[in-house]
This record gives sequence, structure tokens and C-alpha cells, in this order.
Amino acid sequence: MWNLATGAAELTLTGHRGMVSAVAISPDGQRAVSGSWDKTLKVWNLATGAAELTLTGHRDIVLAVAISLDGQRVVSGSLDNTPKVWNLATGAAELTLTGHGNSVLAVAISPDGQRAVSCSHDQTLKVWNLATGAAELTLTGHGNSVLAVAIAPDGKRAVSASMDKTLKLWDLETGDVLATFTGEAAMKSCAITPDGVTVVAGDGLGQVYFLRLEGLRG
Repeated sequence: MWNLATGAAELTLTGHRGMVSAVAISPDGQRAVSGSWDKTLKVWNLATGAAELTLTGHRDIVLAVAISLDGQRVVSGSLDNTPKVWNLATGAAELTLTGHGNSVLAVAISPDGQRAVSCSHDQTLKVWNLATGAAELTLTGHGNSVLAVAIAPDGKRAVSASMDKTLKLWDLETGDVLATFTGEAAMKSCAITPDGVTVVAGDGLGQVYFLRLEGLRG
């Protein structure tokens, strides 16, 4: 863990038996959750550096992790083709979300905590109901692996980044594609600013794109 004011390393969190492939920080800043090649997630106390919980259940490498805004749930994605939903207080696996045909590469949780969106090597995204575990929508249109996903602050739209060199903006109520942007290389990452107006994305050539969403309606 690093101090952003000084650049100093404040804590080194040790305990995983394989590479750490994903990390997320709880909204209150008190805990972090990491995912690893050792097939587990760990919940860390950021005041002490202690591992409070180890989350076990995935059958392969954990590739992605997200924490809900209320700090109660974690969603993870794995090489075992599933997202899992975890109770952050107890470490219990509440749901295993099945339906993807290949590795789950990224996950995001809606601001209201009711849905999650996952993306996969199977070229699709899925929208999940976190109360029931049901897949509400399958978002199709990318021509290659989908590497990243971000949900807008209003919870109505999502942006995905793909190896097919495109970003897509999705309506999460209908599953429709609202817009497509094509870049020069595989799109590796994406994020939406807190005001919901700008998408920031990075590609395989090291370029960063800033795209305005004004005028688009979800």
C-alpha cells in the first residue's frame, strides 16, 4: 500500500501463494480485496496490513474483483468461467453466476448494488441480478474478447473495451448498443468519470482516449 502524498510504501500485504491479478478498495478505505493466481481472494485490513479473510471457492485463477458501494459484497471473476458473489463481512460465497463460455476477465457492480456486469473471452458481457443470480441480459456485438467494463454512475449504461479495437456503450435496461468507438489497437481498459460524461480508455499501443457521452441517452 502506497501513500499518495509522499510515494512511500506504507504496507506490504503478504499471504498469497501466487501472482496477484486484481485488487479493489472498499468505499470507506478501511479494507482491500485482492484476487490471485492461487485461486483465492483475500480481504486486508489497511490499518494493520493483516489478512482478515481468505475467500475460497474458485476452481482457477481469480482475474477480477469489485466491491459494492455499500461495502457489503464482493464480486470476483475467474478463469473458471464464473463470477462469484461474496459476503464481505463473513467471507461466504453467496452466489456462483454461471453462463459464460470462457474466462471472466472483468466485473463491475452497479451503484445501487442490485446488478453486476461481467465480461469474458467468450466475446460477451452478462448483466446479473445479484438477488437471484440470474443472468438478465447477454450483451453481444463484440468480435473478440471483452477485456474491461465500467458502469455509469446512474447505473443505466455500461462501457466495454475489447480486443476487437472497439469500445461499446450499452443500455443496461434493453441490452442495446448505444454507440461504438473504434480505435487503432485492442482496447485494454475503460472507466467512466463520476459525472457520467466522459469515458477514459487505454489501448494496446499505449494511447489514452477521452470520449464525451453528452447527447447520448440511455
